[in-house]
Amino acid sequence: MELDTPKPRRRGRPPKQADGQRNTRAALVRAGVELLTEKGFAATGIDEFLRRVGVPKGSFYHYFSSKEAFGTELIENYANYFARKLDRWLLDESTPPLQRIANFVADARAGMERHGYRRGCVIGNLGQEMGALPDAYREHLADVFTDWETRLARCLELARQEGSIAPDSDSRTLARFFWIGWEGAVLRAKLELSPTPLDLFAQGFFLGLGR
Repeated sequence: MELDTPKPRRRGRPPKQADGQRNTRAALVRAGVELLTEKGFAATGIDEFLRRVGVPKGSFYHYFSSKEAFGTELIENYANYFARKLDRWLLDESTPPLQRIANFVADARAGMERHGYRRGCVIGNLGQEMGALPDAYREHLADVFTDWETRLARCLELARQEGSIAPDSDSRTLARFFWIGWEGAVLRAKLELSPTPLDLFAQGFFLGLGR
């Protein structure tokens, strides 16, 4: 008895069902990131994420093994998005290094204004509620901040080399100071529904550089 040889799968788009699953999963991640810019992860139920996307109740575990796994994906998604955003401004070789930082600040300020200062930073928001989150998130969040500091430190080092800041400036320390202060300013801007904390921090940071 001869068996029919299975026909090789044609190249091209994956099956529609798999496509739909990927699209729904991506939509859940987008909704999760949006929600986490506004509120805490621990206090947000899975049903709220599902309602935002219009996915039937009880379907969550079809896409993610747990809420903790979902949170990990949200952290990675936001970190990748924000790294691209930083690179867009900080790697702009047509602009002096300190102006690149100022342009990032202006863009971030405009983004908060666009949403009425009700959305902040996912990484900063999660860091503030670390006591209610899985311990595994701590190292992940710290790694994201370290990555942001590294990207900014490179830009500050260029500014030091061109003489825009003092020759004995410690670019890494300045970068850490920036992110510690900036995250606080974002939190305060959300609290006050105002750009004033962002402006005050930015002005103080650049004054400290002698700009």
